[in-house]
This record gives sequence, C-alpha cells and structure tokens, in this order.
Amino acid sequence: MKFAVIRTGGKQYIVSPKDKVKIEKLNAEEGQTVEFDDVLLVSDKDKIDLGTPKLKTKVTAKVLKQGKRDKVTVAKYKPKVRYHKVYGHKQPYTEVEIQKIS
Repeated sequence: MKFAVIRTGGKQYIVSPKDKVKIEKLNAEEGQTVEFDDVLLVSDKDKIDLGTPKLKTKVTAKVLKQGKRDKVTVAKYKPKVRYHKVYGHKQPYTEVEIQKIS
C-alpha cells in the first residue's frame, strides 16, 4: 500500500490514493485540483523515502468541498468579580480527495 506524509496548514497528514481528508482551509474552488509539494515521507510496500526535510515528490488532490466544522463553545468565568464571557467558533476546512502520489 502506497502512502505519504504531507504538511499543510501547520499540520501533518498521512494520505494514500482515494483518501478523503479534511484539512485547513485552502483558497481553491470546489472541483479544482491542488498539488501539495511539502511531502515529508513516501512509502511503497517495502521501500521508504524519507525527506531531509522534504522530498521532490508531489501529491495531487481534488477539492471536494469547503465547509465549517461543528461549533465549539468557549466559556470564561472569574468568580467574585461578575465576569463571564461565552462565545463560539466554527473552524473552516477544505475536504480533498487524494488522487495520486507521483
């Protein structure tokens, strides 16, 4: 099974062809093709290529949709001073389908 480790949005993801992954928001339209050139590791059955720090390999993916995750509610409270604050946050994401690791 072929897989790769890519870095995007400050995070690292293990991906293989046909995988659907939710990553940090990218400026790309739905249906557009994106290339990730920040590839850290590629494994193909018994062969492993490890970058120091990156490889020249590219991972191609198709953007499926743009969206927002579920709302996370944050509450701050300090006793005896009548202070409380409640707010929410929906993190935007881009869902991509990995097409090939070249």
